[in-house]
Amino acid sequence: MLKRIAAILLIVLSLSLQSCVSATAGLKGYIDSYDGYEFVYPNGWLPIQVPGGPDVVFHDLIEESENVSVVISPVPDGKTLADLGTPSEVGQRLAQSVITTPDAERRAELVNAEAKESDAGTYYMLEYVVKLPGQNRHNLASAVVRRGQLFTFNASTLEQRWPKVKDSFQQMVNSFQVY
Repeated sequence: MLKRIAAILLIVLSLSLQSCVSATAGLKGYIDSYDGYEFVYPNGWLPIQVPGGPDVVFHDLIEESENVSVVISPVPDGKTLADLGTPSEVGQRLAQSVITTPDAERRAELVNAEAKESDAGTYYMLEYVVKLPGQNRHNLASAVVRRGQLFTFNASTLEQRWPKVKDSFQQMVNSFQVY
């Protein structure tokens, strides 16, 4: 009888402690104070250097094709994100100029685009399906203009892994802040 009560108390305690876990459990913060941005990414992901590529790239240690990156591009003086276009227009331009290759080896289809308002301003939240030879990928992105630059945060995974990682990818993209 005492063992049964102890087992029940242990189950109740573990369930109550489990509800205290943060929604960002398993995520780690990254801050680039020089360029002025931050985001969260999964524990166990590693930074990699891409010469001539994004400002920063992290990828999963096990599923190496799963990654997040930040690209910083200049915009014309005085332009805001809204001046660059609607979320759909900016998403289409990014799909054609950044993701899709001229030889059509990699083609991006914008599947969702919306504006997100925060205290820090407007961010465009973009979702793509990217078709490559032999594989399809799913990308989420957040774009914002600050200090004359377009900051684009991108999270990418294989399409077959998308259902499993969707929630954590959305947390990562929603965590992206530029100041």
